[in-house]
Amino acid sequence: MPDAEPAYDPHRFRTTVPFYARYRLGYPQSLIARVIANAGLRPADSVLDLGCGPGLLAVPFALSGMGVTAVDPEPAMLEAAQAQAREAGVVIRVLRGSSYDLPVGIGPFALVTMGRSFHWMNRAEALKTLDRLVLPGGALALFEDEHPKTAENRWRNVLLEEVGVRYGADEAPHRAARKSPDYRTHESLLLDSPFSALESVGVVVRREITADEIVGLAFSLSVMAPQKLGDRAAAFEADLRRELVALSPEGRFSEIAELRALIARRP
Repeated sequence: MPDAEPAYDPHRFRTTVPFYARYRLGYPQSLIARVIANAGLRPADSVLDLGCGPGLLAVPFALSGMGVTAVDPEPAMLEAAQAQAREAGVVIRVLRGSSYDLPVGIGPFALVTMGRSFHWMNRAEALKTLDRLVLPGGALALFEDEHPKTAENRWRNVLLEEVGVRYGADEAPHRAARKSPDYRTHESLLLDSPFSALESVGVVVRREITADEIVGLAFSLSVMAPQKLGDRAAAFEADLRRELVALSPEGRFSEIAELRALIARRP
């Protein structure tokens, strides 16, 4: 069953840049350490962070002593990643590109990481490309955040399934694809790829979050990016805030999530 290719838009996240690093959940250093140990990485090993965004993975891996190359199609994201690296006191190499047009001459890598980005790729083709870039004994690590259906996360349903749907959140290709009976999970595709030995590690976190931070998180999502909402952005924010006040008049919420890495190796 072929993997449906999403429409490639290199600037999909352009207007999310001011919100992404500030409001998205970061990856705990404890999770990064578990991935490094699981993948058998040693200091200065080469890591490619593909679809790096503002450096939420690139910087923690660099802090752990890895030699990190961060690739993203959006120049503003690369600038944000460099700024995050400078603030953290580490050096990363940033290059413009994507799974569709990787920079010439890069690699090979001991590990390729993808943080919330694999679903934007033609996944089957990306895996073929990465097979040529990953060293023997190397691995892929797909990072995601999973949110359980629990009372604390009720605000996420308001954001994504109630207010968000009214403003077209379900039109996003990756969200629509998951509703198809032909949809294949990342695990399904990996099992048919050269990287078919799979293992998952995760860390469960909880954080307190305010209504203002939920609005910022909303604007960090491609389905509700300011450029997508256009002149409806103000109405969207007003509707979201109204629903959040109904849920918590004090404007205080909790978020419970599992930050998870799916590690894939060659058998």
